[in-house]
Amino acid sequence: MKATIKTVYHQLGLKELIAIGVGGMIGGGIFSVMGLAVSISGHAAPLAFLLGGIIALIAGYSYIRLALTYRNDGASFTYLEKAFPDHLSISGITGWTVVVGYIGTMALYAFTFGAYGAALFGEANNPLLRQILSIGILLFFLLVNLRGTRMAGGTEDLIVYTKIMLLALLAFAGITAVRTENLVPVFDQGFDSVFMAGALIFVAYEGFQLITNSVIETGNPERNIPRSIYGSILIVIIIYVLLSFIAVGGLSTRALIQAEEYALAIAAEPALGQAGRVITSLAALLATASAINATLFGASRLMAEMATEREIPHAFSFRNTVQVPWLAVITMTGLTLVLTTLGGLELIASFSSMTFLLVSIGITIANYKLRDVTRSRPVLILLGLVLMTATVTTLIIYLWQHSRDTLYTIGLIYLTVIAAEYLLNQRKRRQEPESGAKKQV
Repeated sequence: MKATIKTVYHQLGLKELIAIGVGGMIGGGIFSVMGLAVSISGHAAPLAFLLGGIIALIAGYSYIRLALTYRNDGASFTYLEKAFPDHLSISGITGWTVVVGYIGTMALYAFTFGAYGAALFGEANNPLLRQILSIGILLFFLLVNLRGTRMAGGTEDLIVYTKIMLLALLAFAGITAVRTENLVPVFDQGFDSVFMAGALIFVAYEGFQLITNSVIETGNPERNIPRSIYGSILIVIIIYVLLSFIAVGGLSTRALIQAEEYALAIAAEPALGQAGRVITSLAALLATASAINATLFGASRLMAEMATEREIPHAFSFRNTVQVPWLAVITMTGLTLVLTTLGGLELIASFSSMTFLLVSIGITIANYKLRDVTRSRPVLILLGLVLMTATVTTLIIYLWQHSRDTLYTIGLIYLTVIAAEYLLNQRKRRQEPESGAKKQV
């Protein structure tokens, strides 16, 4: 058995890790939030996507230093546990929040898959078909992950790099349809709108963290972890900025806002006609499929590690014969099915963006506390902390001004997470004296 496990580990190379990062980021984000970004920042939407990428790059620094120091599938949970060993609730609350955040992003991906799939069938306004397709893709990758195919092996690489080529084709063709009058004035919604949109669409960059969940299964991590995190983020920045530039330059702001989650597909029509919409839809299906796969893989490993540390019920750490935490995979999928059916686009996007911004702030603080161990540069850590704190504040202000119900719902979710962690801690404290008494007997 030991030999078998050793063969499974240390097999992910740079290409596979970049596929994980890009697959996690180019999911429902760019396809679903394009309309939201344009509605907030107007012509400056490309700058909003650039800002989100810069924040991701800065946040990535602390993830890299911590991942190389503490090589564990628990990632965010493990880093905070090491930084605050006497405050287990901090790591526990963060772990719970990350898991719920992953459920939110997978719901976004599944929602988008169903929407674009229904559009391909000519039934864009058929909610039943959208739900059937959303449920179907989640159940498919549930089976894939339970079989322990390591992100579907080469299939994941094929999906990710194929969608990159499709999006590159759209970008190349779309340049010809860009009209200058659609791009000026740049700050038609005000300069501060760039920061508001950048904060709301940060969910489009959520996904690079999944690389750190695979650190113990990575070959030559000292070389491949930094290159894969920075490389995947840079690839995604280029794609997002270019596609948003083409979208804003090819269509009016009103048309993009009205298109909502289909904004990118509509933006491809001026250059490629109906073929542009089809290609975009195919890219969306590939993107969301690989993102669901990547997220379910990394998030289930995080749940298993938390269960090992008794932050969630120990049953979530149980693995099947191919080393897959099967209960974690099934639970994540089940909760995602519920949220996909009941959640709205703005709520899911806002919650996911705020969640991963807050988690990134926590990780940055942990890295600052452990900077001597991780051999990190304090200036870079503090720069990231300031920038991410300002971004979260901007997001809260935006939601307070435009969507207070969404802000209240997000707050309720966080309170539920804190309550769950508190109840588990109380249970563990009651069990510890009993365990000690049994040992004495």
